Amino acid sequence: MAKTTKPLTNTEVKQAKVKDKDYTLLDGEGLQLRVKTSGTKSWLFNYYHPITKKRKNLSLGQYPALTLAEARKQRASSKELLVNNIDPKEHRDDLLSDKKLKMSFTLESIALDWFEVKKSKIAETTSRSLWRNFENHLFPSIGHRPIDKILAPEVIKTLKPLASKGSLETLHKVIGHLNEIMKHAVNTGRIHHNPLAGIRTAFKTPKVTHMVTIRPEELPELMKAISYSNITLVTRCLLEFQLHTMVRSSEAANASWDEIDFENMSWEIPAERMKMKVKHTVPITKQVLDLLEHVKQLTGDRKYIFPADKQPNKPSGSERANKALQRIGFKGRLVAHGMRSLASTTLNEKGFDSDVIEAALAHQEKNEVRRAYNRSDYLERRRKLMYWWSEFIEQAQHGNFSTSNKGLKEVG
Repeated sequence: MAKTTKPLTNTEVKQAKVKDKDYTLLDGEGLQLRVKTSGTKSWLFNYYHPITKKRKNLSLGQYPALTLAEARKQRASSKELLVNNIDPKEHRDDLLSDKKLKMSFTLESIALDWFEVKKSKIAETTSRSLWRNFENHLFPSIGHRPIDKILAPEVIKTLKPLASKGSLETLHKVIGHLNEIMKHAVNTGRIHHNPLAGIRTAFKTPKVTHMVTIRPEELPELMKAISYSNITLVTRCLLEFQLHTMVRSSEAANASWDEIDFENMSWEIPAERMKMKVKHTVPITKQVLDLLEHVKQLTGDRKYIFPADKQPNKPSGSERANKALQRIGFKGRLVAHGMRSLASTTLNEKGFDSDVIEAALAHQEKNEVRRAYNRSDYLERRRKLMYWWSEFIEQAQHGNFSTSNKGLKEVG
């Protein structure tokens, strides 16, 4: 006859005294109370592994934090697992490992994982601004939170101070990038769905503000202001260079001499310096060539065409052109990026092919087939367009300007 184990009572457990050696009290069905010489009382579940049939002990917890009744519940749960050939210790370890893994998937860690890919597709200045917004407005409050625990109400509460300040454009950028992170988490198996998809509706929509620029008929005023201003010659050349080439401020400010092909009259901007991370070729007109020859006398021994004043081994900052425009009287009327808008407006109004204009501005064509065609076929057409634009600027500069542009050959 099998020996029957008498179940323990709460009093027996409570009054179990320390002895010279560790000893065990049995409750039956594998549940034991281990009493150590240190006075610690621990619950153990003794069982046979369902596959190997070897004896194993599963530590359940210490008394009195884990009561007799709770220890018996854990024993029952363990026995259910054994019936299904699941080792309770391995099962618990797997759950704990999974929990630790999920805890390591914080918003900040997933954001960093996403950002490593994202920053390769955008301009460096844009990526710095993006990450700075996260550091200022998200990470201090919820960066440490496991991504599978983050829900819409918590994020809305976190972003409300930004909305209260009226920084709606920044707010909506943060929301857009945050949703990209959540989609990345879904796609990489960290979460099952994006709970933040609709949080944009919890805030006001920012008003669309267009980049301030001037009309084509105001170009002579701009050229006169540049010519008669007290800005440095290098800064003046930078403004005119950016105006003629129709590039972005950062692309012009970071231009280096080794990117210029004087023989073939072209400027190759490497992909890593372009907003869309695609190499861009800018045809150089006679006017731009003359400008470069002029500035070469000042900075030809430097790496950069437009070096910084105080650190000539570094390029000018992208804000140099903006500050110069303010100093020459165009504050609130024109920003450096607005010179691209000025070129676009002028060329569109004169009937140039919009696809050629977009290619000249290095705007990315969404259709891949058309994009490949544009890159291969539009270079010569862009060269003609750039020639026309430089002639237009030169007329404005020398006082022969007319909105009818007689004498300028229009090409498409």
